Amino acid sequence: MILVTVMYPVGEAFDTDYYLKTHMPLVKDRWGPLGLKNAQAIKGVAKPDGSAPDYQMSALLTFGSMDDFKAAGKAHGKEIFADIPNFTKAQAVVQINDVVF
Repeated sequence: MILVTVMYPVGEAFDTDYYLKTHMPLVKDRWGPLGLKNAQAIKGVAKPDGSAPDYQMSALLTFGSMDDFKAAGKAHGKEIFADIPNFTKAQAVVQINDVVF
C-alpha cells in the first residue's frame, strides 16, 4: 500500500469550496476504479507553536500499490492535473510514501 501526499503551500489563493466539492470528487470518481482506496483532504491550521502552517491544504491518497497509482495517473492524470488551476495557482508538493504501520 502507498500513500501519496499532495500538499499545497500557503501563499497563493485557494478555493476550498471548489476543491472539496468538485476536485476531490473528480479524483475519487476517476481513480477509485483504478486502485484508489481512500482519499482525504486536510486543511492546515497551525504549527505546534501557533504560527501559520506551511501548507494550506493537503490530500492524502491511498492506493493499493505503486502500479495502481501509475495506472491511475496514466489513465486520468492529465484531466486531474488540468483541473488544479480552477482552485489554486500554488505549486503542489507531491510525495509518495510506503505505508509501513
